[in-house]
Amino acid sequence: MFPQQWTSPCGNQCTAKYAALMQIPWRVFCKKGCDSDGETWEECLEECNEICYKDPVFKDQQWSAYIDRSPGAEQYSTECFHACVSGCAYKFGIPSEEVDQVQPNRPSSKPCIVKKSPPSYTKTFITIEDIPSTSA
Repeated sequence: MFPQQWTSPCGNQCTAKYAALMQIPWRVFCKKGCDSDGETWEECLEECNEICYKDPVFKDQQWSAYIDRSPGAEQYSTECFHACVSGCAYKFGIPSEEVDQVQPNRPSSKPCIVKKSPPSYTKTFITIEDIPSTSA
C-alpha cells in the first residue's frame, strides 16, 4: 500500500490544497468536511457551521459558548468554514464556482452578550455619629 492510498481521495485533495505548514489547521477542517456524516451537500454545510462556529454547550446558557471547542476568533471561524466546505465539495463533486459562493448562515462566531448598564449610586454621607467610638 502506497502512502497516497492511506487516505481517501478527498483527504488527499485537502492535503494538497492546504499543504503549507501555516495551513495545517485548515487542512484538518477540510478533512472533517470530507468525513462528515451528512448524506447531502446541505447537511455537510450544516455540519461545517456546527464545527466552526461557537454554540452554547449547555442548553439556554449563552455564556457556555465560550467553552465550545470551535475556533474562537471570527476570522478563524470563517477560514475553518471555508476549509470544511472545500472538503464537502470534494466529497460531493461540487464545482469550485459554487463553493466560492457559499457563505456561513451565521453572521458572527461571537456569542451574544448583553451588556448591563452600570448601577446608579446615590450619594451617602457618613457623619461622625455613624462611626462607633469604641476601639477593637
